[in-house]
Amino acid sequence: MTALSPELPLWDTHVTLRFGVAMAVHADPYSGELLQAIKSAAAEAGCTIQVADTGDSVSEEAAVIRALRADQVDGVLLIPAIGDDAVINGLVRMGVPTVLVDRLATRTDVDQVGTENIQSMSTLVKHLVNQRHRRIGLISGNPGSSVTLERETGFRNGLGRAGLRWSKDVVVCGESTPGGAAKAMKKLLDGWPAPTALVVANEAMLIGVQYEAHRRGIKIGTDLAVVGYGDGLWTRNVCSPLTTMSQPIAEIGRKAMHMLLSRIAEPERSPETVRLAPSFHHRSSCGC
Repeated sequence: MTALSPELPLWDTHVTLRFGVAMAVHADPYSGELLQAIKSAAAEAGCTIQVADTGDSVSEEAAVIRALRADQVDGVLLIPAIGDDAVINGLVRMGVPTVLVDRLATRTDVDQVGTENIQSMSTLVKHLVNQRHRRIGLISGNPGSSVTLERETGFRNGLGRAGLRWSKDVVVCGESTPGGAAKAMKKLLDGWPAPTALVVANEAMLIGVQYEAHRRGIKIGTDLAVVGYGDGLWTRNVCSPLTTMSQPIAEIGRKAMHMLLSRIAEPERSPETVRLAPSFHHRSSCGC
């Protein structure tokens, strides 16, 4: 079997490891890219994967994990559904090789890999502040998600470091969907005083912001500054290319596979949490 990288264990060429990938298979850019990254990493490692859609539901997540266990997968990559940790607790208790991906938990008994969210969100706010914006709004993601909480914390930290007051009226939930983001943007811009700049917490919501701006006749980068998370090809090929934080999706997929293989090779090693830094891409949507 081909090793993913030099530090990974080599496996018996007659044995093919099969892993379950439990996640909400949304039709949004990030989910598709992350799943493709995991597939590519598995293929490079000579493994196969079985994808199970949790629908972002705790009950459905429990059902698909039971099905994967019944199919005797060798390990699980899990993007946890928003809710309690019952499934994670069960996997840890049964000793199933498991890696949490993207949505990380505040625990130290399971391997985890995802993006660094707090400092990078603060950096986006700092960039807008440096362009003399003082009224900055946030369109946040799914409530209760660890990623949403971390990015909201980073947003708040960024305002505080700039000496700007945080208030709940500058943060509106966009539900991690284009439609939800369009509604959130409408609420922010119809408020008083309206923000002169927006931070958008994921790529799917950036699509909704683009739509709402077009509907209102707002020119992004001129009438309204916009920065956000997610850097799909489309973000570079719109009228005002978007200033973004680009998540290291391919690296997350590779690292998740590495951690899972290492867990199987060394079941007694201490679990680790890895946060990979996103990269800042400065384009014209921020108006500078």
